Amino acid sequence: MRRLESYVVAGGRQMRCGYTTGTCAAAAARAAAELLLGGERVPAVSVSTPAGQDVLVDVEASEAGPTWATCAVRKDAGDDPDVTDGVLVYARVERCDEPGVHIDGGEGVGRVTRAGLDQPPGCAAINSVPRAMIEREATEAARSHAYGGGLAIEVSIPQGVALAQRTFNPRLGIEGGISVLGTEGIVRPMSERALVETIRLELGVLRQEGVRDVLVVPGNYGRAFARDALGMCVDSCVSCSNYVGETIDEAVRLGFGSLLLVGHLGKLAKVAGGVMNTHSRIADCRMEVLAAHAALAGASAQTIARVMDAATTDAAVDELAGSGLLEPAMDSLMERLHGHLRTRAAGELCIEAVVFSQARGVLGTTKGADALLQRHVCRKGERE
Repeated sequence: MRRLESYVVAGGRQMRCGYTTGTCAAAAARAAAELLLGGERVPAVSVSTPAGQDVLVDVEASEAGPTWATCAVRKDAGDDPDVTDGVLVYARVERCDEPGVHIDGGEGVGRVTRAGLDQPPGCAAINSVPRAMIEREATEAARSHAYGGGLAIEVSIPQGVALAQRTFNPRLGIEGGISVLGTEGIVRPMSERALVETIRLELGVLRQEGVRDVLVVPGNYGRAFARDALGMCVDSCVSCSNYVGETIDEAVRLGFGSLLLVGHLGKLAKVAGGVMNTHSRIADCRMEVLAAHAALAGASAQTIARVMDAATTDAAVDELAGSGLLEPAMDSLMERLHGHLRTRAAGELCIEAVVFSQARGVLGTTKGADALLQRHVCRKGERE
């Protein structure tokens, strides 16, 4: 398979770019249209991407009948950790009586069931930019062969049904497969961009459905704790990963009324230090924050030193508990956490937090958290 030899520096190292499922679909559609209208199988096709970069993509499978042709292109994600890397993306092109290019999804391409996404409910999850790329490639093929009729194009990704369970699609209301995506046509191996976009999509879907009070967790630990320990309904909660600040920004932009953040001390101690991207390569001030609040609670120099030297936040909590300072230190930390959250929300959002550890359960809550928590408690029959 031909590889895209284009590179970016991400995370301090050189990483190879790839091309999106949208580029694959456009390339497969171009190859199938050339086969249908020109009668020749092409070994590779060149596709212009919205990033301004042309990519030459191998065609791995071709099949044709009197009124149709199908071709496949293999996805190359480069060094990005993309679950679709290596899958075959097919496009079937048929002549049709209706003028223009008509695009739909087949096997393994998801279908939208909820409002607020790029495509309306009922449509195949082929986003606007890939649709435009597919249409352009098919139109150029038709022009080069002096064909004036219509073309119906069906994109399919047979492995997509299984792969969808490893993506956010089921949570977004995209059923039956994966999405055909790509705003630039090129995959740049910086997965945080895709994660932030997914957070925005999830928030957008909830707001479109009329949700005003959103529950946010950093990940699976927070989700499980909110459900099992706090009795909260988590079927509509949003996972923010490390992107606390950008999640708050988007919640404000969309006009949510409140946001309740439930997270482990290991994440939210950083936020209490003003860090709004909690990835370890951005910052790790957990022990410094805990030591500072231990000092504010009256800890001795020896206790502060032991907190600073603790290997984990759980070990630091044990030190505070052993000195009888856990409660005042957590009260101090929660006040600071609340201040940073409110500053980021700029007064446009009621925002509160619950901080926990696996060993000790709830360690602290901001002063308005209990009231928001009640809005998310499961009623009978609601628990996931």
